Amino acid sequence: MFGKKFKAKAQAEGKNIVLNAVIYFLLICIGFVYLYPFLYMIVTSLMTTEDLINPTIMWVPTKLDLSNFEMVWGVLDYPTSLLTSIIFSVICALLQTICCALMGYALARFNVPFKKLWVVLLILTFIIPADVVMIPRYILFNSFKMIGSPLAMIIPAALGQGLKSSIFVLIFMQAFSAVPKSFDEAAQLDGAGRIRVFFKIALPMAVPSIVLCIIFSLVWYWNETAQTAMLVGSDFQTLPLQLQSFDALFGASFSTSFGDASNRLNERYQFAATLLTIVPLMLFYLVMQKQFVKGIESAGITGE
Repeated sequence: MFGKKFKAKAQAEGKNIVLNAVIYFLLICIGFVYLYPFLYMIVTSLMTTEDLINPTIMWVPTKLDLSNFEMVWGVLDYPTSLLTSIIFSVICALLQTICCALMGYALARFNVPFKKLWVVLLILTFIIPADVVMIPRYILFNSFKMIGSPLAMIIPAALGQGLKSSIFVLIFMQAFSAVPKSFDEAAQLDGAGRIRVFFKIALPMAVPSIVLCIIFSLVWYWNETAQTAMLVGSDFQTLPLQLQSFDALFGASFSTSFGDASNRLNERYQFAATLLTIVPLMLFYLVMQKQFVKGIESAGITGE
């Protein structure tokens, strides 16, 4: 009897070991697929020209060359571009979050006429690609003489028409719907108005959703180049826009002088510029990682 129990236990443990091995193998494979481009970019950005043109050197450079980053730092005008990107992204993210929170609270708490219709329209505006409305948006802001100014991106964010604002409205609507209305009613019995209830009761209960929306909004505004270049202008020095200009300038100059070898020679500068552009977002994510996970769990979403 004891032998049968021991054999069954050993078989169960063997199955668990095999299952865990398969799971870890799959996770390692998936992790490698995601990490490979990033690791390749880091290694290449630290290579010298001699290592780049040497086909026998792939992952371990013979010498680490930090001059790539020094040159890219100057080409990108990094301090100015970084400060511009931070100010622009933070302002747009905060204004968009505040406006979307107000809209989500209104849909969750008030008997808005045709509420279901508005929710459907919000979903449709999220599904429709942004490129479809770029020309009408340009014509609209051109009529207001706002093309070439950051206000062309800031004002839509403040009025709930920013990048993917509809998904933020739905997130806040779900968050506020989960808060019992009895909290609002108790505050109103104590003499609080709707505005005070919103700021004192509703917002503190929706902190994870607020953090989630700020993070997504900041990242989307940071990475946005098409609308920013079209509405604000390519002279507006955000890091992604500077990266585009950097790549075009170096690609054109090297291709005319050295032919096909130029792209290979220029990879270290391109990757160094790309790394300097994404490092601030990586640091931001590391700082906000716990809040980001809590926001994802509370909002009940798994992606964009």
